Amino acid sequence: MNSRERVIRTLRQEEVDRIPRDLWCLPYVPKYRKEELEEVLKKFPLDIAGPSYRYGVGKRERGNPNEVGHYVDSWGCVWYVAEPGVVGEVKEPPLDDWTNLDNYELPWEIIEEADLSQVNECCAKSDKFMLAGTGIRPFERMQFLRGTEKLFIDLAYGTKEVYKLRDMIHDFYIKELLMWANTDVDAVSFMDDWGTQKTLLISPEQWRDIFKPLYKEYCDILHEKGKYVFFHSDGNIELIYPDLIEIGVDAVNSQLFCMDIEKLGKLYSGKITFWGEIDRQHILPFGTEEDVRNAVKRVANSLIKGKRTGVIAQCEWGKNDSRENIEAVFDEWNKF
Repeated sequence: MNSRERVIRTLRQEEVDRIPRDLWCLPYVPKYRKEELEEVLKKFPLDIAGPSYRYGVGKRERGNPNEVGHYVDSWGCVWYVAEPGVVGEVKEPPLDDWTNLDNYELPWEIIEEADLSQVNECCAKSDKFMLAGTGIRPFERMQFLRGTEKLFIDLAYGTKEVYKLRDMIHDFYIKELLMWANTDVDAVSFMDDWGTQKTLLISPEQWRDIFKPLYKEYCDILHEKGKYVFFHSDGNIELIYPDLIEIGVDAVNSQLFCMDIEKLGKLYSGKITFWGEIDRQHILPFGTEEDVRNAVKRVANSLIKGKRTGVIAQCEWGKNDSRENIEAVFDEWNKF
């Protein structure tokens, strides 16, 4: 059983020879801990990979991301980075004043000038499950453009401009999604961080009214092209798990340890694939190897039902996580 077959069988809730592996790294790790990363990947080869591609360069891009200081992304958002190897946060949103909306130009050049010419060849040559990671994140992009506090006020009051901005961004992402849907990748991912530590950032009713239709369209486009849908969201998103299943998300990456893992397994195992994860707020950076192994056991015992695995052994390697803890994650998963 090769990696592609292993992941596809997992997505179909079928029996596999072992749990498939996936590892995410914050920018600090490949930049400053490259040798450790290479050793871990040699010991625990991953089953999910991405093809070679290049997006166009945004006309507004300035500076170097993930380095101390500030940079401007292709959308014109000014990011500030306080320490090396982290993403940073937007401090200067270009639509801080709604009067700028009418003249705001989307960065179409990054799609129109994208080079995906090597994607199909990469897919043909590899036995890995090929997942295209996109920049599609409508809610977060609205925050980056408008500013988080102002966006929440706009949503609360139903400001007309917020719907115009949503639709502008959605049109852009539809074009980006179609670009990937017409390649040979196995799956495409998109994201939005919807949860606090305890619940959603907005009411589930408002989420279903404003954002769920966008995600439904993304899922429909990908499924029509025979692609699997992968979705990531931080925080406690338990309230929208049924909606994600309903619209056709095949695999969800969420912060399981912000939620009742046993309840999630009881309600949703067999209905969606759990794409990780292991607690990256407390256990991976501060826990012992035994803590890590116990966390894996808890996830496995809660989510695996009989021969239907429906789980991908994913974790995120952060700046302060020890190599030993990351290896413990994959070593423990090998026992299931």
